[in-house]
Amino acid sequence: MENATLMWGGFAAIVSIMLALDLGVFNRKAHEPTFRESLFWSIVWIGIAIAFNAGVYVMLGPQAGVEFATGYVIEKALSVDNIFIFVMLFTYFQVPLMYQHRVLFWGVIGAIIMRGILIAVGAALLAKFHWIIYVFGALLLFTGAKMAFQKHEEKNPEDNPVIRFLRRFIPVTTDHHGQKFFVRQKCADGRLATFATPLFMVLVLVELSDLVFAVDSVPAIFAVTTDPFIVLSSNVFAILGLRSLFFLLAGIVHKFHLLKLGLSLILVFVGAKMMLLDVFKIPVLASLAVVATILVGSVVLSLAFPKKDKH
Repeated sequence: MENATLMWGGFAAIVSIMLALDLGVFNRKAHEPTFRESLFWSIVWIGIAIAFNAGVYVMLGPQAGVEFATGYVIEKALSVDNIFIFVMLFTYFQVPLMYQHRVLFWGVIGAIIMRGILIAVGAALLAKFHWIIYVFGALLLFTGAKMAFQKHEEKNPEDNPVIRFLRRFIPVTTDHHGQKFFVRQKCADGRLATFATPLFMVLVLVELSDLVFAVDSVPAIFAVTTDPFIVLSSNVFAILGLRSLFFLLAGIVHKFHLLKLGLSLILVFVGAKMMLLDVFKIPVLASLAVVATILVGSVVLSLAFPKKDKH
């Protein structure tokens, strides 16, 4: 119990300090992240996660350590799919590169809050109703199959019902105003009013996309463990490094054309594991090996057999 309390405290302290340093020190001024900077911060975030994983292993035991590692790899793999959405949103709304970090930073804050709520609800349901595990498993099987056969379609973000709803009540500027989400300016009749900027619309869509992905990824980690601490901490550490990973991979993520298929296989595997939980329990270490193999395999095969240009 004492070790668990220390780990909760350490987790909260690390996340709070790193987020404060991120926005208040290292990214106080808007700038265009370079490849070298993005690579550095990706390594830093992964290094922090590995160090924390070692702490979990020592303080909570080998089983908890392997569960954290497996959960982290699953969440990290699934979070990569968000990058495709972010690229599309930033391109459509013509968000300057130097302001994209601000959107992703607040997007991460929102994602942590949303996932915390989803994890708390999921853990409470599983503690009270064991059969919920089968609902989660079926959801993952369906999502994995859908992802494998779904064709990529470019959608107009403006058609999103939430965006249309917001536009009815909040006037939106046509131009960006630096890294501001809201500005005060004159209406057509000369009155001063608060306008949302396109950057705010992008933030809303980023949060919505993460909510959709969270519905898939949160149940996935419950196949590994039902310990709320492991579920939340592995989720959060995977999300924290997403911004740096985005700037690192945004220009080349299209080359990993088999990654979506790999992610679908991971979801199907995790879903099947949940459905068979009361019949056959797959060891956590074996699950980690399977997930890592699928992830690495999909990336390697994508590079070895590049997608042919239709033109």
